[in-house]
Amino acid sequence: MGSELFGMPLRVRYVECDMQGRVFNGHYLTWVDMALNEALREIFGDYQALTDAGIDFVVAAAELQFRRPAHFDDELVIGVGFDPLGRTSLRSTYEIRRGEDVLAEAAMIHVCVDAATFEKRPWPDWFRERISVAH
Repeated sequence: MGSELFGMPLRVRYVECDMQGRVFNGHYLTWVDMALNEALREIFGDYQALTDAGIDFVVAAAELQFRRPAHFDDELVIGVGFDPLGRTSLRSTYEIRRGEDVLAEAAMIHVCVDAATFEKRPWPDWFRERISVAH
């Protein structure tokens, strides 16, 4: 995982569990998305500040590795880290932990786009500076 800079606590809800009593796999990406938004809020403030400044993100790829199951009422932490920025891409990394146990690892690749046209564009310098401080 890239350098972790943020951890989002989460308690597993009953509705997130399947008939086997484990968290249904699709919820892990929801948690990753939630944790990314919280990390970005820590760095940039409200997400609206990014779109007001003319940029937005779109998902280009997602990857999940499951290690151990999570269950109802587990207290988890979703750790977030960022790899160095590409010209237009941002790779974020995640560890989903219950205590010291790593339950899953994930990575997401987002691409920078113009907030109005959704055309791919390079990351602006101000974004590069703020995200590099978070490494």
